[in-house]
Formats: sequence, structure tokens, C-alpha cells
Amino acid sequence: MLFHTSKRKGVTRVLGLAAAAVTLALVATGCSTGTTSGSGDANYKITFLPKNLGNAYFDTSDKGGEKAIKEFKGTYKEVGPATATADAQVSYINTLTQQNVGAIVLSANDPTALGSALTQAKTAGVKIVTFDSDTDAKYRDIFINQATAEGIAKIQVDLITKQIGDTGDVAILSASANATNQNAWIDLMKADLTKNHPNVKLVDTVYGNDDDQTSFDKTAALLQTYPNLKGIISPTTVGIAAAARYLSTSSFKGKVALTGLGTPNQMRDYVNDGTVTAFALWNPADLGYLASYAAKALIDGKITGKKGDTFTAGTLGKFTVGEKGTVLLGDPYTFDKSNIATFNF
Repeated sequence: MLFHTSKRKGVTRVLGLAAAAVTLALVATGCSTGTTSGSGDANYKITFLPKNLGNAYFDTSDKGGEKAIKEFKGTYKEVGPATATADAQVSYINTLTQQNVGAIVLSANDPTALGSALTQAKTAGVKIVTFDSDTDAKYRDIFINQATAEGIAKIQVDLITKQIGDTGDVAILSASANATNQNAWIDLMKADLTKNHPNVKLVDTVYGNDDDQTSFDKTAALLQTYPNLKGIISPTTVGIAAAARYLSTSSFKGKVALTGLGTPNQMRDYVNDGTVTAFALWNPADLGYLASYAAKALIDGKITGKKGDTFTAGTLGKFTVGEKGTVLLGDPYTFDKSNIATFNF
């Protein structure tokens, strides 16, 4: 599976965007980077609110968003909590509403817990774009989906079953128990395993809360609890890197397969040393870039979030709004030893 290169001008453009995505750890109180003020009367003050700061995945996606905002001369800002909880995000939404931003670009830690704060923001005229992890559709205008849930689930199941010979026990190391995207993928992975891989048994699903040390400890606990475990799927960039770190120095290296969703820069050493054979992801820089242009289109009144609306997202080209106000970036991409050296994000 590849990125939609027809819309994205090939891998060369993908690499260019990715290289521009600097993984900068931001302080927990929220750092901001301003560009020039918005042009005309349009309120192009756009703030990114990721699940948590100091997360390499969101550092990359938000830098992609900043790149787009600079292109249309808006004002970029990023704020967010140190830990990935819904309660922590609510206070930022309320503050941004009071600050009269034009749009909030949000990766939600819970599908419903942010609803009241987001409803107040929308009532005040703030456009709400979710990306990576959605809320209930009534609480936002547009959801930028990195790939279809079915595609994301399938590629991870395909990778793990191939690596373990389509037989044996596997476990899932997820992010938080309430993460909308994680739970949707897990449900689909379970269904795929049951239907298409009868000799593979999912023995447990555990949660590392997108925290490195917690994910590391959960990996250790899984291997102690299930001595016959043959594979781990971690559909979160924090989790897969922490699990790889544990496996790389343990007796399980080369014996227990690990796959999921990760970034090349996080996983390169683990692929090269044989801890991990292959994993998948989309380009998070493109995801943030697309989210910013969707926010601009909403602010400009060119789209409202209804099915069939279209807008142009800079160098990514034209996109069409689908069911329930969803815009699809593209398909996941598989990284392995043959290609990982060519990516930098």
C-alpha cells in the first residue's frame, strides 16, 4: 500500500514535507509559533491542540500544519497538555474560545467528553477541525482522517500474521482506553483476526496511555503473563517505540514479532537491528498540512462540512468531503529495511 502519489506529487514531495517536520519537544504549558497575521478580514488564527505535547508524532503533524498556515499567511499556534487526557484538553478549548481564534485543530482524547467545550466554541464562531482522533460528528465541522479505519486495521493484521506464520498468540498494546481511533482500529482488527486468521488468538489488549514508560512496562508485563506470545500489535507511535525498546535488549528479540503504527525516525534503529521487521503509518506532516487547509476553507466559507464539498489543500491538491464531514488523506504505507533510510520524519 502506498501514499496516493497522484495527489501528492510522488514520494519526493512526501520526503520534502517530512524533512521539514522538525521533532521539537514542546513544554507542557504549550509553546506557540506565530507567522504573519491573517490577510484581509479572515480570522486565520489557527491553533493545534494535540492529545499531548512532547510526542514525536504530533510534533511532526503540527509542523506540517504550521507549514500550510505560513503558506496562506495565517497565524499558527500549538498548545496542549503534558498527558493525554480529555479533562486536560477542555481547559485549552475554553481558553482558545475566549481568545477568539479562527479555528481549533484537535486530536481528541475522548469522543464525547470534549463536547460541551467544543459546542461553546462553535457557538462563538470557532471552526473545529479534528484530525487523527475524532469526536462525535456533532461537535466538530470536519474530521481529517489519516486513512480509513478498515485500511489501518487490515495492514496491521496483515503484517503481524505474516511475521508469525499466521498462527499463535498475539496481544495489542494500545494508547488510552477511550481513544476513538484506537478503539475503532482494535474492533476491526479483532473482526479480521476472527474471520480470516482462525489460528491466531488475540489473548489481551493493554493500554500504555501514550506514555513511553507505561508502554514499556506494559510490554514487559505482557511477555511475563503470556510466555508463548508470538506477536504484539501497537497501533500508536509511542507504544510501538517503547515496545521495540524493551524487545531490543531482551531475550525475546527475534522471537516475538512487533508491528503497528510508528514513525521512521523512531523505528529506524529497531528495523536495522532486526527487532522489528515492518510497520506502517501515513505521513503525519501531510495530515497536519491538510487539516490546516481544511480550517482555512471553513473560515473562508468555501466548505461547511457537508458531503460533496470540495477544497484545495496547497500542494496536496483537491479533496472532497465525504460522509459525516470526513476528509480522507490516503492509504497507510509499509516501512521496512528496504525503504526506511529514505524517510525522515
